[in-house]
Amino acid sequence: MPRFYCDLPLAPGPVVALPDAVARHAIGVLRLRVGAAVALFNGDGAEYHGVLESAGGKGATVRLVTRREPARESPLQVHLAQGISGGERMDYTLQKAVELGVSALLPLTMRRTLVRLSEDKAIRRRGHWQSVVNSACEQCGRNVLPPVAEIQEFVAWLRGTSTQTETLKLLLDPEGGLCLRDLPPPTSPILLLAGPEGGFDPAERKQAAAAGFHGLRLGPRILRTETAALAALAAMQAVWGDFR
Repeated sequence: MPRFYCDLPLAPGPVVALPDAVARHAIGVLRLRVGAAVALFNGDGAEYHGVLESAGGKGATVRLVTRREPARESPLQVHLAQGISGGERMDYTLQKAVELGVSALLPLTMRRTLVRLSEDKAIRRRGHWQSVVNSACEQCGRNVLPPVAEIQEFVAWLRGTSTQTETLKLLLDPEGGLCLRDLPPPTSPILLLAGPEGGFDPAERKQAAAAGFHGLRLGPRILRTETAALAALAAMQAVWGDFR
């Protein structure tokens, strides 16, 4: 059943006019016809099943019939703080992190970040990343949208984590002292920190350690920025989460 994210109030019963972009995708790309079964979601944790009631040059409407709350959220609450990477690398990381159950996404600029954004570009890029996240939720069946936070500078962001005393703080490091099997199943949120394309600067590692982050080793190989966090998320889901 095709699923569409719609930033609209949704409830069973009324006929909903699809946003223009959603209508174009449903009719022009997927070639849906009147009577087709569809599901809509708006991030409130539920999905709304209905049928396409009209489809034409002026848009499309859906009559919503039922509201469902399928259990598709991970039992782990993982916030991914990701050093920004360029272009499709960052998109890929965010998309797959959503599929792997991440709860929130925190883009960071660090000493070795290659991408530098002006204020206007940062706002546009954040909007683009949230769109990537929303599309990933459409594909993987999630009905809760992980938020993409404003881009922050690493040191300023790190200071803000000082109050998160109950959080398990992990920094991805091929020379880290911990692996997942060394840790008990977490009962608190997890804050996962991944470096940019150039990796962590030594000073940043020291600052993170002073802020309570523990180096997490995934193996002896150095992983690329677009895959490191994803490997960690997949391993966490396998050891602690819903892959079991």
